[in-house]
Amino acid sequence: MKRSLPLAMLLALSFAPAARAASEADYKAAYAAAEAASKEAAGMRNQWTTTVATLAAAKKAGDGGDFDRAVAAAKEAEALAKASIVQATSEKDAWKAMEIR
Repeated sequence: MKRSLPLAMLLALSFAPAARAASEADYKAAYAAAEAASKEAAGMRNQWTTTVATLAAAKKAGDGGDFDRAVAAAKEAEALAKASIVQATSEKDAWKAMEIR
């Protein structure tokens, strides 16, 4: 029994997916998705300033060749943009409930 546990752990770790570095293609795809979500939020007139700053940080990291950081920042910017879209749509009619009658 004592021998099979380390063997089972070794076997399980060998099938675990290996972490890989992000490529330029990964960065471009993540940035494009983030930029599209950001433009949609801007079209709704609810673009958060943090989204713009995070998108700029992703571009700067991508231009510098740090694709891991660029992909992470682009995904964060996309999440922020999507959150602002959700906020805009949920509050579109919510103000009516708060109006004094």
